[in-house]
Amino acid sequence: MQDWLGRLASALAQADSAALRRLFLADGYWRDHLALTWDFRTFGSPALIAAGLMAAAGRHSLCGVRAEEGACKVFEHRTRGMTAESSFTFETDVATCRGHVRLIRASDDSGDWRAWTFFTSMEDIKGFEERAGMRRPRLTNHHGYVKKSDAGQANTLDPQVLVVGAGHAGLTIAARLSALNIDTLVIDREKQIGDNWRNRYQSLILHNETAANHLPFLPFPSTWPNYLSKEQMADWLGIYASAMGLNVKTSTNLIGAEYDECRHRWLVQIKNPDGSLLILHPHHIVQATGVFGKQNRPTIAGVDRFAGQLIYAGDYAGGLTSPGVRALVVGTGSSGHDVAQDLCTGGAQVTMLQRSSTCVVSVEPGAARAYALYSDNGMPIRDADLAGNSFPFPVVAELHKEMTKRIAEMDRDLLQGLRDAGFATDFGEDNSGFLMKYHRYGGGYYINVGCSELIIEGKIKIKQGVEIARLEGNTVSFTDGTSMDVDVLVVATGYSNMSESVRSLMGDAVADRVGPIWGLDAEGEVRAMWRSTGQPGFWLMGGSLQQCRPYSKYLALQIKAREVGLV
Repeated sequence: MQDWLGRLASALAQADSAALRRLFLADGYWRDHLALTWDFRTFGSPALIAAGLMAAAGRHSLCGVRAEEGACKVFEHRTRGMTAESSFTFETDVATCRGHVRLIRASDDSGDWRAWTFFTSMEDIKGFEERAGMRRPRLTNHHGYVKKSDAGQANTLDPQVLVVGAGHAGLTIAARLSALNIDTLVIDREKQIGDNWRNRYQSLILHNETAANHLPFLPFPSTWPNYLSKEQMADWLGIYASAMGLNVKTSTNLIGAEYDECRHRWLVQIKNPDGSLLILHPHHIVQATGVFGKQNRPTIAGVDRFAGQLIYAGDYAGGLTSPGVRALVVGTGSSGHDVAQDLCTGGAQVTMLQRSSTCVVSVEPGAARAYALYSDNGMPIRDADLAGNSFPFPVVAELHKEMTKRIAEMDRDLLQGLRDAGFATDFGEDNSGFLMKYHRYGGGYYINVGCSELIIEGKIKIKQGVEIARLEGNTVSFTDGTSMDVDVLVVATGYSNMSESVRSLMGDAVADRVGPIWGLDAEGEVRAMWRSTGQPGFWLMGGSLQQCRPYSKYLALQIKAREVGLV
């Protein structure tokens, strides 16, 4: 491994493009997270990789490339043959960095090791390292943005960064910024931190393992269960904000924001809990208001004549049913399944309206395979994040096709039971499964935590492949000519793109500059999230707990680089 890394360093030092090309497989990739490009980039093919590395080396000197002690593993890959992988460290003129490389041994007489995936990642900006571990401060100045004077008036200083949203995304970026000595204020419209979880239906639990979901600097207690309840998650966010000393104002709303191109700062109006207005001038705004935009609210003919109760899934808090209540849930994504399960458990007679097929996977053993890095072999979480992020999305898609086949075999009885019940399943457009559906579309799948069994047992009925034609009284008529009477209609048809939440919060001009959010760009990187947008001083923070932990650091590093003049 060190020999390959040494040849890479030598080729870069000598600007030898041909030597660089020989180090990579024909279908090899280099993925960079800030270390050499100050962006999230993926380069495929030896020619593009060599050109990208040569250009990066021209901007930033690179030295000290060394495999981490004891990190190299050699094994037989299922499809690639003899494989070696290792994490490594290196430095540039401005940062300390880590990386990860996977080498495949050539099957020809040469026996050369060539890179399949090569990942470079910024760890710290030199001279501006995170205040964590050995770098923790000896003394602490306890201060916050909002301080009460003797007269009870709030005196607020201008923060460098304003974070809108105090869910897990907003709190993780605030913690990272605080560790980099960046003054940060978080505002949230809810009354308490964690209310975005606390106020949802009682049966809600996380659908992936606790081991993958730890927040930066402060992991969940080791005694907690493998899948967290919404109450645990809600309470932990409050504990986290307090323990990390974050400046959070609840019951507070952003009213308006204008960017001053000359001064490189925002003019922001926020509305305090008492109704008063406050003017702030942050250099940066981070929107962390959730993964998606507004709820999709399809037009349903006759909705004004519907005699039952109409609820959108995002507003569903549970506790609505009594035995015998007839409920129709429109939509079979995660929210639709969760709501249907909650209604059924409460005694309702539930039917789910499935308009198109859904990718379904068991929570165990199926979905757990996707998070095996975090639950197997006791790998430190920072190493698991590094190894996981080292896979470019084109490789992830290919690997997930094989993984999806294995999961489908494990879930054979579950999937056959669903099909027998009239529920249509799929494995994604290219058979790459639920995780790629998440990355591409943010939905279209369900990790089964109990609803599928209710469908198989006939406790939840399925109406498949039709739409609602009209409502009249308590009757729902469908496009196939059939009808049913319902008391509760829950619409769980997903959410609009996050672009619409940017438009709602920041206005049309900012939304138009930012452009599409989520989905993958031409290189296979996520669009707009955690990286520079088309609007100076405006950033987007969101995603799963697993994503927010590492990507909050990358976003904080980009903001710090701008604050100290490196970018």
